[in-house]
Amino acid sequence: MAQAVAAQNGASATVRGYVVGQPTATTTVIRSGFPNDYALALADTPTQTDTTRMLYVQITSSFRAAWGLKTNPGLLGARLDVTGPLGAYFSHPGLTSPTAFARVGGTTTTPPTTPPTTTTGGGGGYDDTYYRTALGKSGPALKSALNVIIRTNTKISYDAVWNALKVTDQDPGNPANVILLYSGRSQSKSTNGGGVNDWNREHVWAKSHGDFGTATGPGTDLHHLRPEDVSVNSERGNKDFDNGGSAVAEAPGNRTDADSWEPRDAAKGDVARMIFYMAVRYEGNDGYVDLELNDSVSNGSAPYLGRRSVLLQWNLQDPPDAFERDRNQKIYDQFQHNRNPFVDHPEWATSIWG
Repeated sequence: MAQAVAAQNGASATVRGYVVGQPTATTTVIRSGFPNDYALALADTPTQTDTTRMLYVQITSSFRAAWGLKTNPGLLGARLDVTGPLGAYFSHPGLTSPTAFARVGGTTTTPPTTPPTTTTGGGGGYDDTYYRTALGKSGPALKSALNVIIRTNTKISYDAVWNALKVTDQDPGNPANVILLYSGRSQSKSTNGGGVNDWNREHVWAKSHGDFGTATGPGTDLHHLRPEDVSVNSERGNKDFDNGGSAVAEAPGNRTDADSWEPRDAAKGDVARMIFYMAVRYEGNDGYVDLELNDSVSNGSAPYLGRRSVLLQWNLQDPPDAFERDRNQKIYDQFQHNRNPFVDHPEWATSIWG
């Protein structure tokens, strides 16, 4: 294990170690309550707690069902052989883009030789070749690589957003309705507009944070636009995100105060990953504003949004569900032809900002 930790040179190797938990940050490995199937940590002994003596292993989509700890918590303490290139993961010595997993004394698992090039919605997975130039990177290098991948998206008009949201946010149980982001309410698609009980277009990255308005670009990007009740949208306004405040009467589970908004638990991760997307997609290198995260809740009209530490927490607390993955796929297939990387790889948020 010490040799693998030291040899972070991109060379392929087979590493043998005990599963000691799931890394969620550079110096944090958890041993229970695993939030997803995206990573595991290996060590020379099953009781190791010193993260400097661990190797962090990325689990790509082909292997998650068999080797992810959320799905297979009984793997904790198991001894594995993992093959793949040695490279930083979560800004920590790691093994990324693995090619094989095997339980010591068991059967080796390898990915399909011809992976699918497209995916189906509803959580059917996706082909990581979309991210091939980002895999194995971390920190600023990962952020830069993802920006290059996702910034060539098709742009739509603000008027076209209405009909797009009727597709991306359709209620799986009632195709005549959409699901409202904060309220969680299923509401008729036909009630979009400006009336008190209508739904309208919520900019999760408030458009005043960077003053980009509703012009084509960040103001019309479906990856952060969601249906919401008109008055709830107004109450959220342009507030940053944080924990705490008073209950929002029209949107149970949401809380707000003078400078921040806390969404209901089932929307916390969705909100975080939309904000992460915007901070990566809009880097000021293609004529649009440079959007960045910070840990403040008093950003005004500056192109910043917070609170970063809380958003990272929400990302772990509320992992992507079938609705969010399906939405990501619809935007990719039918509208913008780019993906939100943090729906596919939530762990990348910690790698970049953690």
